[in-house]
Amino acid sequence: MPSLKEIKGRIASVNSTRKITSAMKMVASSKLHHAQVAIENMLPYESMLEHILKTFLASDADVRSTYVAERPVKRVALLVFSSNSSLCGGFNANVIKEMQKAIEQYQHLGKENIVIYPIGRKVAEKVNKLGFKPAGNYNALADKPNVQGCTEIARELGMMYIKGEIDRVEMIYHHFKSAGSQILTRKTFLPIDIESELTADKERDLKSNVATREAVEYLRQRDKEQAENRRELDGKPLNDNFIVEPDLDSVMNKLIPKLAHLMLYTALLDSIASEHAARMVAMQTATDNADELLRELNLQYNKSRQQAITSELLDIVGGTVNN
Repeated sequence: MPSLKEIKGRIASVNSTRKITSAMKMVASSKLHHAQVAIENMLPYESMLEHILKTFLASDADVRSTYVAERPVKRVALLVFSSNSSLCGGFNANVIKEMQKAIEQYQHLGKENIVIYPIGRKVAEKVNKLGFKPAGNYNALADKPNVQGCTEIARELGMMYIKGEIDRVEMIYHHFKSAGSQILTRKTFLPIDIESELTADKERDLKSNVATREAVEYLRQRDKEQAENRRELDGKPLNDNFIVEPDLDSVMNKLIPKLAHLMLYTALLDSIASEHAARMVAMQTATDNADELLRELNLQYNKSRQQAITSELLDIVGGTVNN
């Protein structure tokens, strides 16, 4: 049985750790709020662009764009989003595992035909360990997201796709649904599948930082009700009647690259929000575990202390009887 001094030392150590995890949980919660605000500010633009594209598709427009054309895959690029720091549960491990699955799927192309864009230090380190040369250093984007950086990457990938230097681009990231639900997602960036993009899951809970089972269940029930309402409205035609100048193909060839820029920026914001949510939950779990361990150590300390006192009393009583 450990001595009272050892138990007191463990209690002090767990208390120090608990202070750190509690502070990190509050910091992650604050950063998550800022990430949710960033996503919320971006959503109106996303909704309007989606509405315009839906209108064109609803009018049976024959969309002809280089960004939409499918072709045989000879060279592929992977956009992988992770964090720069750890202590966020299985967030980075899940992304890396999905990236390795994608690499295995395309390994028949040869290592030289798989280009990886690692956004985040954790995935960049793994890419180097696997023997791949990263397409660039994008660690700054994982800390401070900005539209310009995403636009530059999207423009670079778009030019490579148009020139035939790559035939397919995929993104691997966490889709932020709520503070308690982040969905690991792997989807095609180029060529753009407009239909799948328009029917993608857009539901989010951007008002709450609560990650309890009840909150997740509420969100699931709300999504079910909204899906039923959407099915009822699917038969209603769109009322917009756009005059397209100079012509439909030119407009679509401008809108589709903008959709590509938006997809990349959205994925980055999703990944950052998911990282902070995962870290908040991990630190909350660590704090709860520290509280439980402290209760057990305090109980053990009190029992050992009581046992020591009882033993001393028995020695005193025994000595008195002998005298």
